[in-house]
Formats: sequence, structure tokens, C-alpha cells
Amino acid sequence: MVQQKEETIQIYRGWDEFYHQEIGGKLDIFSKNGRLFDVIFAQQFDRSFLDSMCSLASQIRLLAKTKTGADKLSGLLNHKRAMLYFVQPSTRTFISFLNACHILGIKTSEIRGTTTSSEVKGESPEDTIRTFASYVDLIIARHPVEGFAEKTAWVLNRTERPVSVINGGSGPDQHPTQALLDIYTLERSFEHIGGLDGKKIAMVGDLKRGRTVRSLSYLMKNYRDIQLYFVAPEVFRMKDDIKDFLKKHDIPFFETEDFASVKPVVDAIYMTRIQKEYAETPSKETDVYPEFHITRDDLGIIQSHCIIMHPLPRRYEIEIEVDNDPRAVYWRQERNGMWIRAALIAYLFGVDEEIMYEFR
Repeated sequence: MVQQKEETIQIYRGWDEFYHQEIGGKLDIFSKNGRLFDVIFAQQFDRSFLDSMCSLASQIRLLAKTKTGADKLSGLLNHKRAMLYFVQPSTRTFISFLNACHILGIKTSEIRGTTTSSEVKGESPEDTIRTFASYVDLIIARHPVEGFAEKTAWVLNRTERPVSVINGGSGPDQHPTQALLDIYTLERSFEHIGGLDGKKIAMVGDLKRGRTVRSLSYLMKNYRDIQLYFVAPEVFRMKDDIKDFLKKHDIPFFETEDFASVKPVVDAIYMTRIQKEYAETPSKETDVYPEFHITRDDLGIIQSHCIIMHPLPRRYEIEIEVDNDPRAVYWRQERNGMWIRAALIAYLFGVDEEIMYEFR
């Protein structure tokens, strides 16, 4: 027991030093043999990877339309198991990951709260994750603590049985697979007008705590001639780390509280809700900020090709009447999540080329 405890101490030693490195200096630990092994940050994705994931997702959704294709897909990974460790409330991300696994035949287990695990007995979250790794081949984690998925992958990669970890949302910091599905949605929406390159994108609402817009901003370095408009109340402006990243990569961005002036000039409007769950006193955040909403009256103002996105759930920031407009793509955006996550999982298990070439 003493030796086992010392081995555990050695595994955790050095985490703080690792965590506080620049992200660019620690990405290698999450890759093996030239491929991603864990998906933790949006910064892990380059243009080639993004393009390949979009193509793979489209191929999977095409195959899944027929019984023959669906049967082939479900036989690819029916010898694999995945744990969905979702201890932060989630509807879309959980369901899309669950169904992405099922499309590929992966058997799934789930934990939807720490009250159903041995954490209530005092077990550390990291030890809980190591327990999961004894039974499954993939861990998909959604957690309210920033850096949790990163630490999970870091810990497992220092053991004798590492398994891949996907960050399904980590505090107010990052949500890389949401960024993937957002890219897929943008590319599909703009495929007849030159793709995502050269487009103007407005991000609106709670940009300070919105991990979806933060992750998507990181991916803009992979596209040409992008312009970003950060539209938010003063208290919810985009944090400096994202703005510094954009400056470093020469991506122009504009900050404003004047949403009305931005609506007619952009190609995509990415709406977000106020992230009250990250407030120190959520009950005191009562302002709904109507000047940062989309209404049916705006449909006559935005461009004919301008799409309206939202990671959902929404509150009051998009009127229900907007839903029927073909430029409102947030329900398609939601469905896209299942396909792009299936593509990502297929890639992690190395069956991506088989899907792209052998199933044609």
C-alpha cells in the first residue's frame, strides 16, 4: 500500500507547473504517433484537421441515412466502451455524444452527478477518473471546474493505462467540440458562397464567461480574412487572453455595445445567453439586456445570407418568431453536433480513413 501511495503521489507531482505553462508548450502530451489522443483545447485543431473533420462528419451522416450504411458504421467500434462523465448539467452535449457513440456501435456508461460516485465518500475526482479508465476506452468529461478535463488527461497519460479524454466543457474556459460543430455549421452554411474564409462574424452577449465563443475565437486563426465583432455589455466583454491571441495572429476584431450598427454588415451572428451559473450571486443577475437580443424585426435588417447561431439553451436573447426564418440555423447547429462528434470519436479510434475510403 505504501508503494502504491507513492506511485500516486508521483503521478500528481508537477501538475501545477504543467498547468500554468502556455498552451502551445504543452500540446504534445495530448498527442501520440502524430495524431490527437486527447481533445482538450480548441488550439489543438489546425485547418487540415478541421477540413478533414467536416468531410468525415458529412460522410458519416450520408452513410447513416441508409440501413446498410448505418449497420456498417455501428460495426466499426462495437468492441469499444465509453464513459460519459457529465457532472455539470447538460442536454445537447450529453445527448449528442451519447448518440455519436451509438452511431459507431460504442457501448456507453454514464455518471450524471458526483452524488452517484464514490466522490461522496471523499474520493478525489482524479481517482474517480482513474477508476473509469479501468473499464472503458474513452472518457468524455463535462465539469464545472476549469482545467478539469486537462488534468484528467494529464493524469491518465502518466499511468500504465491511458485512455483518450474528450473535453465536453470545462468551466467557463473551453468547449472544443462545440467549436468544432460551430465550424462545421459555418462551413455548411457558406459552402455556396466561398466557405468561411473572408467572412465577418459577430459574437453577442456574455463573451466573458461564454466558453463556446472563446473556443470558436481560437479557431479563427485557421481561416483567411476573418473579421470578428465582439458585441457585449461592458460587464461581459471578451477577456484579454482571447484578444491578445487574436492580435498575435493578426485577426482583426472590433468591440462595441452598438449591436444595431453590426447587424447589417456581418455574415454570421453568434448569440449567447447570460451565463448566470458562473456568477458569484446568480440571483442578483436580473438584467436581460434587450438591446443585445435578436427579434423578428431584425430579420429585415440582416443580410440575406447572414446566419443566426446559438449554442443553446437560449433564454430571451432570440425571439421564438425568429425560428422559422431559414437564416436561423441553431437547430441545425445542434444536430451538427452529433455528426461532428461521431467524426471526432472515429478519428480518435483510427477508423476515419476506413469510413472515408472503404465505404465509398
